Amino acid sequence: MPELRIGDLKADIPIIQGGMGVGISLSGLAAAVANEGGIGVISATGIGMLEPDFNKNLKEANNRALRREIRKARQMTKGIIGVNMMVALTDYFDLLQIAVEEGSDLAFIGAGLPLRLPEALYSDGLGKIRTRVVPIVSSARTAKVIFQYWQKHFNRVPDAVVVEGPLAGGHLGFKKEQISNPEYSLEKILLEVIPIVKSYEQYSDVSIPVIAAGGVFTGADIYKFIQMGAQGVQMATRFVATDECDASMEFKEAYVECKKEDLIIIDSPVGLPGRAIKNRFLEDVSLGKKMPYECYWHCLKTCDYKNVPYCICAALTHAKKGDLEKGFAFAGSNACRVDSIIPVKELINILSREYEEAAVAGHRQDMVPRPGF
Repeated sequence: MPELRIGDLKADIPIIQGGMGVGISLSGLAAAVANEGGIGVISATGIGMLEPDFNKNLKEANNRALRREIRKARQMTKGIIGVNMMVALTDYFDLLQIAVEEGSDLAFIGAGLPLRLPEALYSDGLGKIRTRVVPIVSSARTAKVIFQYWQKHFNRVPDAVVVEGPLAGGHLGFKKEQISNPEYSLEKILLEVIPIVKSYEQYSDVSIPVIAAGGVFTGADIYKFIQMGAQGVQMATRFVATDECDASMEFKEAYVECKKEDLIIIDSPVGLPGRAIKNRFLEDVSLGKKMPYECYWHCLKTCDYKNVPYCICAALTHAKKGDLEKGFAFAGSNACRVDSIIPVKELINILSREYEEAAVAGHRQDMVPRPGF
């Protein structure tokens, strides 16, 4: 597989492990992926829910937990480590500032328009800025808005961009009716975003990689999207069923055991559709049952916390810890294809082999004489 370069960073393989919130991708998984030459990502979303004092001061718990996980990852690897965060978080800007202060290599920003950036990211004239910023977009329009705004207000453009399609897990940047519509497929959106990004490369000293995400599952998928013009891919679902994933064994086994019909689209309390694995908890919610909860802090700006049927952060925390009776697992559309839990190293080897097989097949197809020649 080819390298992936983002600014002065060079990953040996073009794979970014997607950030999975509320403790699914922490330092353990991120470091393991980075050690294999990919880009490991810690999710800042809901990270403080795992702290013992989260119900007293969740903001402080978030800050403390994120600093700790970044530092732990640094002790475990010399590879590339990023942090993923949602613009919709009430403390988004604080978490982004911490990622910069702790020297994260990359900050992946999704679930909203990132129109605020720490001053250190665009005003340091010494050239010592370490953190590269990568927005996650679901449309060409959003990509264009971000690039135009950053150029005008910060005199810079993103260092890369992740294009996420509707087959991803968790919260989706699409309306329900768009999720199964071919007009909103990753392939189509990717081809619309690439020319926009290329038009802005003149404002950057280096190329701006475009990363394909949402439904990428095999090495053949990686090959396909690179042939389409992407420089790399982001994968999350495939990394859940690894030994090093920071989720509980019960969470991982939910992936191994689920079938295609178990993967459903839900209405999240934060006002977005999401893809999850059906279980009793979600069935009860669909029947109108209201789950008891306490909102300790309005952690997501879009959450109508006084009227929602359950606290999504609490539900995902329970699932991360293995208590799926009180929560559920987010998952991508390919979770039903997961059949075993393996080490990250073995997964990377499988993806590399699949990529090579796809490349060889593609080369052979190119060698077939066309009619009339």
